[in-house]
Amino acid sequence: NWTSLRPILISIVVVLPYCPAFLSAAMDAERDTILLIWMWPFGFRFDLNCNDFNISRCHLTNDKNLYHKAHGILFHHRDINGQLSNMPKLPRPSFQKWVWFNMESPANSNLIPGLNQVFNLTCSYRLDSDIPVPYGYLEPVTSEDESFKLPAKDKLVCWIVSNWNPKYKRVEYYNELKKHVEIHIYGKAFGKKLSDQEYSDILLSCKFYLSFENSISRDYITEKLYNPMGKGSVPIALGPTRQMYEDHIPADSFIHVNDFSTPKELAQRLLYLDQNHSEYMRFFNWTSMFKVKGTHLGRDHACKTCKYLQNHRGYQAVNDLNGWYWG
Repeated sequence: NWTSLRPILISIVVVLPYCPAFLSAAMDAERDTILLIWMWPFGFRFDLNCNDFNISRCHLTNDKNLYHKAHGILFHHRDINGQLSNMPKLPRPSFQKWVWFNMESPANSNLIPGLNQVFNLTCSYRLDSDIPVPYGYLEPVTSEDESFKLPAKDKLVCWIVSNWNPKYKRVEYYNELKKHVEIHIYGKAFGKKLSDQEYSDILLSCKFYLSFENSISRDYITEKLYNPMGKGSVPIALGPTRQMYEDHIPADSFIHVNDFSTPKELAQRLLYLDQNHSEYMRFFNWTSMFKVKGTHLGRDHACKTCKYLQNHRGYQAVNDLNGWYWG
């Protein structure tokens, strides 16, 4: 009865707040989640706030004096040297999670054997990462957004490229495609370095854009796809499979080179679409529902990592980073 239970209940109410485990949990719930940016990606600094992400109680910092308090450490793979000499030397606190962050494909990332069993979490463009952050995404349009209007077009196919390698599949495909349809080419590879405004103007002026990736890898779909979409140009994708692209964007919003048995067949389709406006416009059906958003290198990854740490307190480990990413 109540009389017999009353002393027990009073003791629980009085004693529990002074229990170390209870105190620790309560303090942890009130404390900001601290994420330490161990190195700036490619030396590029970004704002250390998550105000645009509707994420609260995140403290992003690059102050290494906070190492022992940080709930997570974000490491950019391309800035880790092969000898690991720029990694932390102090013991890792038991509550702290180390996060591997990389937006480059395996072909453009050095495999570092010493990192294989170092990290707790992965953050990359790959959808099977613990914290997936694609290069871009589609979000619903709102009533405040302007309705889509197709920009004026005076070119059929364009390509802007800086990294030229005759052995790349994209270069081989381009060399064959250009035999059957005119392609307007720009970029450092052709001695035509562009300003941001020139880059934008070219995308606006083209009906189709060669969204050709420099390497073909799982989920490696970069701004080469999202930028033309956002400017009203239809991407012609060369990269991972069509299905992987469809995991990111609508199936009828792009053309995939694998849809055609030869570059000549693709060229014939482009020439046909050039003369059939209504069919061409079907590639923009998605614009009535979505708009393109790009990812900010570093800041998006830090904020999403911080949110992940808030929602996943349990222990995790990446036991075979090299096999997962380069295998």
